[in-house]
Amino acid sequence: MQATEEIWINGEFVPWGQARTHVLAHTLHYGAGAFEGVRAYRTAEGTAIFRLDAHLDRLFYSAASIRMPMRFGRDALREASVELVRRNRLEEGYLRPIAFFGYGVMCVSPEQAPVDVVIACWPWGAYLPHEMVDLKISRYPRIPPDATVADAKLTGNYLNGILAVNEIRGTKYHEVLLLDVGGHVAEGSGENVFFVMGGQLHTPRLGAILPGITRATVMRIARDEGIGVVERDIRPEEAFGADEAFFTGTAAEVTPIRSIDDRVIGGGEVGPVTRRLRKLYLDVVHGAEPRYREFLTRVE
Repeated sequence: MQATEEIWINGEFVPWGQARTHVLAHTLHYGAGAFEGVRAYRTAEGTAIFRLDAHLDRLFYSAASIRMPMRFGRDALREASVELVRRNRLEEGYLRPIAFFGYGVMCVSPEQAPVDVVIACWPWGAYLPHEMVDLKISRYPRIPPDATVADAKLTGNYLNGILAVNEIRGTKYHEVLLLDVGGHVAEGSGENVFFVMGGQLHTPRLGAILPGITRATVMRIARDEGIGVVERDIRPEEAFGADEAFFTGTAAEVTPIRSIDDRVIGGGEVGPVTRRLRKLYLDVVHGAEPRYREFLTRVE
């Protein structure tokens, strides 16, 4: 991780090296926090943050799902995000807003714990730095939706993904694929997944997956381009027979998938639909596609 100059903490800009929290902060012990991953891109008109409002909307939804009272409103966090990028002179990189229960109480209930809100940003390149990725299906299923709030981006939910990626440490695989408790394809450790079948996109339906903002963006682009999108339950056997496959995510962007459990997808190369959507997505985030200018928050 490359340090920048300042981090925004509870309304103040603090030097990176002085950003501290107490070791007895509630979320550190019990895992109840809400966070987002947001990217900023270099465009012809300067730096722009991609879909900041959508990310903040989800942050507030996630916080509400664990009854976490936010100390700052959406406008305040929006302004803080833009100003932080400006102060750190970040031309392109990643933002991490997070809200968590701080120091003050040590019991399962966070009701009496204060809420801390932090935004950091730093330069960050490709999350999956490969032209295509090879996946291994994890033995850990995706947390069932009736056991957590599956459509909220909560810190504790990511233990599921940590357990899964630990399985492939030191192996040839680049990422994992989690199934839901019914044995259908769910998502990666931090990505949504799409399969190209007969010229259409097929992707797991909402319910047991995180409704990704990049997922929604790619679905809109595809439909605008006349590419059909089907949300449904997908068995692994169907995935193996797909023509193409790719991950989406703020960090992963659009990452082509070469194989799943050593079964090569299609011809083992980046397919035409994936290539087309990846190019369009990158054009959108870099401000080169005027149809989607509303997705960009300019940093003057």
